[in-house]
Amino acid sequence: MSIETRIERFAAMGTRVEFHVFGPVDDEAIRAARRAVEAVDDSLTIHRPSAATALNEALAAGGSVEIGDPLLLEALALADAAVAATGGLFDPTAGKGAPGRWSALSLDVAASRVTAGGPVAFDFGGFGKGYALDRAVDILRAAGVASALMSAGESSIAVIGAHPLGGGWPLAIPDPGVPGGTLAVIEVEDAALSISATVGAGMLAPNRAATVRPRDGRAIAAARTAIAVEASGALAEAISTALIVADAGEAAALIAAWPGHRHLFDHAVTAAAREDADV
Repeated sequence: MSIETRIERFAAMGTRVEFHVFGPVDDEAIRAARRAVEAVDDSLTIHRPSAATALNEALAAGGSVEIGDPLLLEALALADAAVAATGGLFDPTAGKGAPGRWSALSLDVAASRVTAGGPVAFDFGGFGKGYALDRAVDILRAAGVASALMSAGESSIAVIGAHPLGGGWPLAIPDPGVPGGTLAVIEVEDAALSISATVGAGMLAPNRAATVRPRDGRAIAAARTAIAVEASGALAEAISTALIVADAGEAAALIAAWPGHRHLFDHAVTAAAREDADV
């Protein structure tokens, strides 16, 4: 059986973005989905002048700022919901040595305004990749696409519908402790998947910042991999990040809230188990 396939590859969000679209699709829909990702990159990046860097400069001493960029405003609204959903374990204002300050913010979406009680800087990181894929997914769905796999790097994935041959998309998660090994195989259908890790090749990527605990700004030193499958890429990124920084009780609560869709692997424990098995 021959299935019409379109593949689009381009650089954005500091990584390689790929669309694999199955079935008939208009060329303009592919171009529009690409433009959507690039537009999010242009709005949220902190590595060149953007709406996000302008906001960071404006809030360097706190205060109130009107947000003129609709993508930045929507990203802030989604981040606000994600902060609440994770109990503050996800916080795009946290940085190494700088605890998160989201609780000091007031976001008025209707007025397109954010107010900070002190200095605040945003770094959307992987959350931005998930949000960008969400916007591309919306465009392709509206164009009638029923089956597609889209990725931003190797850690942010979104799929539309089922695999073109039926069933879920089997996604193999690499094991950073075993060259060529697989940590898990997870089937995803009409959802998004995010991988966050403190070890592995992804940590060597340019501009990759350490994952920090929002409550104290300390970098996470434990060797961990977290996987989250959610309805949206933005939420998946927030949940996988939250799992990495969570303590044992917090991680258990997040996983219990959506069983089978959220996973946390402690590689120190896994390595010890392998050593015991080899004795």
